[in-house]
Amino acid sequence: MKKIQLIALFLVLNVTAFSQAYFQHYRKGEAAFEAKKYTEAITHFTEVINLKSDYDKGLNYRGLCYEKTEVYDKAILDFKAAVAVKVKEAEYHANLGRAYYLAKKYNEALSSLTIAIDRDKKLMEAYHYKVHSHIALNQYPAAVETGELAIIKDKSGETYYDLGVAQDSLMKYKEAAYSFSRAKFYSPKMTKAYIGLAFSNLKLNEYTKAMEAIDKAISMDPSNVHALMVRADINLGTRNPQKAVDDISKIITYYPNEVLYLMKRGKLYEELGQFQNAITDYSKALTINSEDYFIYYTRAKAYENVSDFKLAIKDYEALKNLDPYDGKALKLYDEAKKRLYELNKESNNPDLVMIAPASPEKGILGVKKGTLLFTIKGQIKDESLIQFVKINGKDAQFSKDSINPVFELEVNISEMKEINISAFDIYQNSETWDFKKIETETDGPVVNLMAPYASDDGTVYLDEETPSLYVEGVMKDENKIKSIMIDGATASFVLDDLNPKFSATINIKNKNSFSVSSEDIYGNKTEKKFTINRENIALLANNPMGKTWVVFIENASYTNFSSLDGPTKDVTMMKSAFAKYKIHNIVHKKNMTKKKLERFFSIELRDLVRSNRVNSLLVWYAGHGKFINETGYWIPTDANRDDEFTYFNINNLKASMQSYSKYITHTLVITDACESGPSFYQAMRATNEIKSCNDWQATKFKSSQVFSSAGYELATDNSQFTKTFANTLSSNPNACIPIEKVVTKVSSAVQKSGAKQKPKFGKIAGLEDENGTFFFIKK
Repeated sequence: MKKIQLIALFLVLNVTAFSQAYFQHYRKGEAAFEAKKYTEAITHFTEVINLKSDYDKGLNYRGLCYEKTEVYDKAILDFKAAVAVKVKEAEYHANLGRAYYLAKKYNEALSSLTIAIDRDKKLMEAYHYKVHSHIALNQYPAAVETGELAIIKDKSGETYYDLGVAQDSLMKYKEAAYSFSRAKFYSPKMTKAYIGLAFSNLKLNEYTKAMEAIDKAISMDPSNVHALMVRADINLGTRNPQKAVDDISKIITYYPNEVLYLMKRGKLYEELGQFQNAITDYSKALTINSEDYFIYYTRAKAYENVSDFKLAIKDYEALKNLDPYDGKALKLYDEAKKRLYELNKESNNPDLVMIAPASPEKGILGVKKGTLLFTIKGQIKDESLIQFVKINGKDAQFSKDSINPVFELEVNISEMKEINISAFDIYQNSETWDFKKIETETDGPVVNLMAPYASDDGTVYLDEETPSLYVEGVMKDENKIKSIMIDGATASFVLDDLNPKFSATINIKNKNSFSVSSEDIYGNKTEKKFTINRENIALLANNPMGKTWVVFIENASYTNFSSLDGPTKDVTMMKSAFAKYKIHNIVHKKNMTKKKLERFFSIELRDLVRSNRVNSLLVWYAGHGKFINETGYWIPTDANRDDEFTYFNINNLKASMQSYSKYITHTLVITDACESGPSFYQAMRATNEIKSCNDWQATKFKSSQVFSSAGYELATDNSQFTKTFANTLSSNPNACIPIEKVVTKVSSAVQKSGAKQKPKFGKIAGLEDENGTFFFIKK
C-alpha cells in the first residue's frame, strides 16, 4: 500500500512540474508578443509546443509571430497545425487565409477564408482578405459579391472601402463612387476613401468632385504618393499639365531614384513641349536602370522631337541590343536610320590616318626589314558611315556602324612594293591613297644623357637638393624621332633633326628614379630608367675643387697590336683608390677606335663638361702608345701597325680640350702609355714644388697639368706607375693630397723598380695655367 502511495505522489509532483513549466513559457510568450518581441515570443511558444505538441493556442500564437516577421511559410504550417487540432475554430481558418494571401497564394487563401466565414459570419477581417484575394485573381464579380455580403454583416468604413475597390476593379465607377462616399461617411479620417472617391469621379469625368475629394485627402496626408498621382491625373484631365508636373515633382522629392515617377514626369514635360526637361528625366531614369529598353525607346522619341536624330538612333540601337525582338522598336529604328541618312547627307571625301605601318611622309610607308605578315591598320575620317575600305583590292575589316572607324587587314607585305588604300562612304564619296613601301631598321632609339651625366649602370648623381631637374641628352637613331618623354613630360627637340638633342625640366621631389622613352617615325620604341643618387650633394658642398670628374680610357683589346690585361686591372685599382675621394662622376670608356676617340674628346666630352658644369677634370689613359717623329700617339684598338694615320695624335687631344678649357678650372691628364714619348714634357715645370692644401690660390687659380709614364718600351701588364699612384692615394692619412706629392711618390717608386719608364710631370702646352694645381680631396 505504501509503495502505491509513493508512486501516486511521484506522478502528482511530475504533473505539477510539467504544468508549471508549460504555463510559465506560455505566459512569457504572450507578454513578448504584446511587447512586439516576436523572436523572443517564438522561443517561448516553441517550448510550449515541445511540451504539448497539440496545444492549439501555442501553435496559433507562434504562427502569428512568424507572420509578423514575414516568415509566411512557417506561419502557414503553424496555422494549419492549429486548424488540425481545432477544425471548428473560425479564427484559425481566418489566420491561415490571411497568411496564404500575404504569401501570394490566393487560391489557397480563398479556400481558408471561405471556411472561416462559414464558421463565423461576422468575422469581418476574413471578408476583407477574401475580397482582395478575388481581385488578385482578377475575379472582380466575386469580389463585389463578397464585398456586398460584408456590408450586410457590418456597415463600416472598411467594408464600404473594400466594396468600392472591387467595383472600381470591375469598372463600375458610379457604384464605386457611392461606396467610397459611404466609406468616408463612416470613417471621416480614412484618407484612402477620399482617394478612391477622387479616382472614381475622375473616371466619370466629374473633375470638380474629384479635385474636391483629392484635395481633402492631401490635406490629411500631404506626402501620400497615391493621392498626388491621382491629383496629377485630375490636372491632366482638366488640361492643366503644369500642375500635374508640380505634383509628380513633389513625389520625386520623396523618391528621387524611382524610375516610375521620373518617366511619368518626363511624359508630362513632353505634353508641355518641354522636351529637354523630358530628356533629362529619362536620362536620370537610365542611370538608375540601364537595362530597361522602354526608357531608351521613350528617350529616343524625345530626341526625335528636338530633331537630334544622331542621339535618337543611338538610343534605338541600344534598345535593339537589349530587346531585339521588339517589333515596334525595330520599326522605329529603321525609320530613324532613314531620316538620319537624309539629314546627314554630305559630299566630302574621306580622309586617312595611318596607324601601322607608320607614314613619316606623304606616299611612304615604312616596314621593318624581314617582315613577312603584317596587319595594315588605319583610321578613316569622315562625317558619315563608311561603306567599305579596300587594301590592294581586298576588303579590310572595320565597324560599319561607327563614325571614323579603324580598319585593319593582315597581308603578306614582303610581296608588296606598293600599297593602295581606297574608301567609300555611304553617300558614295570616295578617296584613294597610293603608298610606296620602304624597309626600315628595327632597333629602337638609343638614349645618351648629357646632363645630368649617367654612369654605365644608369645612375645619375645630383649636385644639389632641388625639387626639379633639368635633363639634357641626345637621342640616337637611324631615323627621325617622333616623340621623347621624360617621366611623363614631353621633351623639346627638333623633329626634323637626325640624332636630335632633347631637354626637359622634370619634377624629382621624393623620387629615386626617372625614365626616358622615345619612339622613332617608324614605331621603334625604347625606354631607359635612370636611378637618382643624391650622395654627391654633400661631396660638392665641401669640395674646394668643385664638381670633379674622372674619365678613364681603357684600351685593352687590340685588333693588330698585342692585347693587354693591364689596363683593366689598372682602371679597377684606380677606381678603388678614388672611392675614398670626392669624385662626383666617373666616365669609363673601353676599347675605343680612332673615330670614337676623336668624337669623344672633340664633341661628347665637351658637351658633358659644359652641360654638367664640371670644375675639375682628370683624364686617365691606359693602353699602347707611340712616339713617332717627335709626336706622341695613343693607339686606338683598330689601329694598324706601322700606319701612323690610324693612330690618335695627342696634339688632337690638346686641341679638343682647348675648346672647353674655359669651362674647367683644373685639368689633369695622366697617360700610362709606353712610347708616348716626350710629347707632353715639352713645357714641364722646372721644379716639382708640392702645393699645400691650405693654399686657396692653388684651388681657385687654373691649372692644366700632365703626368706621363712616357718612355720607349712597349706597354706591359704590370704597371708600377699605376700601382704606386693608387697606393699613394689609398694610404694617404690627410684630408687632401696634391698631385705634386703623388708625382714624387710615383716617380721614386718607378725609378727604384728599375723600370725604363721615366714619369714626367708638367703643364699641358697650349692650355691656360695660372699656377694652380689638382688636389684630391678626401670624403
